[in-house]
Amino acid sequence: MAYSTINKPTDYFNTVLYSGTGSSNSVTGVGFQPDWTWIKSRNNTRNHNVYDSVRGTTKVIYTDLTNAESTQASGLTAFNSDGFTVVSDLGVNGASDNYASWNWLAGGSASSNTDGSITSSVSANTTSGFSVVSYTGTGANATVGHGLGAAPTMIFVKKRSVAGGDWVVSGDNVEWTKYLYLNSTQVRNTNNFFQDTAPTSSVFTLSSDGGVNQSSTTFVAYCFVEKKGYSKFGSYTGNGNNDGAFIYTGFKPAMIIIKDTSAVNNWRLFDNKRPAFNQTDKLLFPSVSNAETVNVAGSGAIDITSNGFKCRSSAAGINGSGSTFIYMAFAERSLVGTNGVPALAR
Repeated sequence: MAYSTINKPTDYFNTVLYSGTGSSNSVTGVGFQPDWTWIKSRNNTRNHNVYDSVRGTTKVIYTDLTNAESTQASGLTAFNSDGFTVVSDLGVNGASDNYASWNWLAGGSASSNTDGSITSSVSANTTSGFSVVSYTGTGANATVGHGLGAAPTMIFVKKRSVAGGDWVVSGDNVEWTKYLYLNSTQVRNTNNFFQDTAPTSSVFTLSSDGGVNQSSTTFVAYCFVEKKGYSKFGSYTGNGNNDGAFIYTGFKPAMIIIKDTSAVNNWRLFDNKRPAFNQTDKLLFPSVSNAETVNVAGSGAIDITSNGFKCRSSAAGINGSGSTFIYMAFAERSLVGTNGVPALAR
């Protein structure tokens, strides 16, 4: 029997909820020093703020916008040993706001990677299968090192230094000849962003398309390798009723992101903290700045179980009849760890 190599998933991914203060606020409880922190106001219409250790603190991009990276001096100003510090920017610390933050551990300070034809700066965690990669485009077919030692299952790419850059998403279940935009409701389309080529254990391949490789333009890529008992990237078909599909992940999910690839619908984000019990029906939408929604018509609900999740709504965005959905999930608790017993979160 193959066991998970990660006994405590919260050492690598954790959701933390917090209340804004409007002034310097040290958010704790993450359990590690994050390398990627994604923050969203729950009760107000505000953009999804993304910070990482490779681009550096105060450097923000937004999952729901095509804006270039900007410097937000009052945004996230430090990654700390058990969390992060935010100041007064409304996107991360408004005095009247409640926030959700999703935090990943990569590899700390970035290192130069020369595996590809483009030299990249990489912070990689080969245990959890996650890396943050920064590179400068050439405008010609190229390869970029990702540092994971295994072929990524999914990649997000965002243009940093020039406005108008969509979040290009592709992966094994999207198919490397096709793509989605994280900032858009659009269906899966065909493009050769990745030269119709799956990544290898050392590099991912880029075409000359400006969406991923514009000359003299900086980009960031978030790369994920599926890890048994910790992360799962897959697809399922909706049945259009409240007794929806059950999706087996092999662990109790802490975070689930879902996108309908067949019809125009927003991306949907669920986690184990909003609420901390079933049904999980409090949604945020990575593709728009809307406040948190509670299972109104067209939104949806799921049950998070010890070994996966089950759709509990006929909502088109998570369970439309005949539609194909992709998902990415990260674990709260593995079913079985390397010692052959249940790997319980502590």
